[in-house]
Amino acid sequence: MEKTVIIVGSSRKNGNTTKIVDAVSSQANVEVINLSDYNFSYYDYENKNRNDDFLPLMKEIIQKYDTLIFATPIYWYSMSGIMKVFFDRFTNLLHLEKDWGRKLRGKNMAVISNSHDSESELDYNFYIPFVKSAEYLGMQYLGNKHFNADLEIDVVSLNDLFKV
Repeated sequence: MEKTVIIVGSSRKNGNTTKIVDAVSSQANVEVINLSDYNFSYYDYENKNRNDDFLPLMKEIIQKYDTLIFATPIYWYSMSGIMKVFFDRFTNLLHLEKDWGRKLRGKNMAVISNSHDSESELDYNFYIPFVKSAEYLGMQYLGNKHFNADLEIDVVSLNDLFKV
């Protein structure tokens, strides 16, 4: 049975993104990792941050889960800062911990986004960093679901959202 995790990256730990993720995760009975609970810093070419929480967290994620759903608010037409830093650190899996990076191949990726706009107003370009990262890492991109933070959260099953 495939195991799924939702990885939340937001500047507000209990904001709209978390409310949406709580609704999705309780309905789907999936685990949640909130990046705010970890201490990791920007990608560093000199690897001075090698001993922060990023590599242990990624090793746990890689070992335990087959599907990674990234949840982020849309800030200035892009993913949140903490989510961007997290994605930048994937470089560590390509240079320092190559064996671990290779284990991402064949896993699934999907995205949950939210803002005060409707999905029809959302520019698809927002998802390109996720789509291209999945492609580069050898992961299957399952798709994305946008929620308007001003509306009631209407959650359907993860299977309906992403074909998990």
